Amino acid sequence: MNSIEICAGAGGQALGLEQAGFEHLALVEIDPSACATLRENRPSWNIIEGDVKEVSLGSYGGIDLLAGGVPCPPFSVAGKQLGGDDDRDLFPEMIRLARECSPKAVMIENVKGIFDPKFDSYRESILAQFEAMGYRCFWELVEANHYGVPQQRTRAILVALKAEYAGSFAWPLGVLAPPPTVGDLLFPEMAAAGWEGAEEWRRRADGVAPTLVGGSKKHGGADLGPTRSRKAWEKLGVDGAGLADQPPQKGFSGLPRLTVAMAALLQGFPPDWVFSGKKTPAYRQVGNAFPPPVAKAVGQAIASALAAGEGKGEKQEAKVAI
Repeated sequence: MNSIEICAGAGGQALGLEQAGFEHLALVEIDPSACATLRENRPSWNIIEGDVKEVSLGSYGGIDLLAGGVPCPPFSVAGKQLGGDDDRDLFPEMIRLARECSPKAVMIENVKGIFDPKFDSYRESILAQFEAMGYRCFWELVEANHYGVPQQRTRAILVALKAEYAGSFAWPLGVLAPPPTVGDLLFPEMAAAGWEGAEEWRRRADGVAPTLVGGSKKHGGADLGPTRSRKAWEKLGVDGAGLADQPPQKGFSGLPRLTVAMAALLQGFPPDWVFSGKKTPAYRQVGNAFPPPVAKAVGQAIASALAAGEGKGEKQEAKVAI
């Protein structure tokens, strides 16, 4: 099955969908550092670097999946929550692109803030527009730690399917085993430079991480969030005031900081996924990413629905032929 993705970022959603069996025809991303990351890791992918508002998908008619993690600030409780009045809101662009290329399925990821009551009418408007195009919509809050990601990361995921496929869609159930603790996952990295306190730190970091945040280009550098988040990190034995360039060295004392590589592991990226740019832009890519394991699970659910719908169509054609 094939797909097109907008707001691709550093490739979290794209990687998960690739693992779910989708071949990407194009990925649209405006940030140069993120585009460099995509090209570094997947030279064969067709990366379109530019503003999605200037992109047309009319030549891709009938694709299997149109996906995108549209910008979160319009709906995030950490911002002003301007919703549709925020010029960063790209839900209208997803709807426009869906009209242009008429995909069998659409998948849109955003923050849980879009479920705030103040956005009820806006969500209803989005659903009405998709339904007018012949889609049935499913909108749920999905927890990343239900899919092996050791992080408290709740995301609102909208799946829209053409009617002939919608009856076969079911949300993935998650994994039976709990996610690894922060300590177990990051211990090899924390111990990589010979830090003697790595094992003790591993035992202390015995839970899942708070939500990683990428931050904004206008404010601040690479840190792990506001005061409340930093206190949660401190309980796990992590200094959340910034990121380190390398793991703690021999003789290190105090609370270690995460590296970009550690943060990427907490998002569910594989260890060999390389992030382009200096520490701050690289961490921004990580913090803003859609965890690949979650994207894979939802992608597999969509793929199953599409396959089941195609199977029903083939059976109907066989009956007609007989």
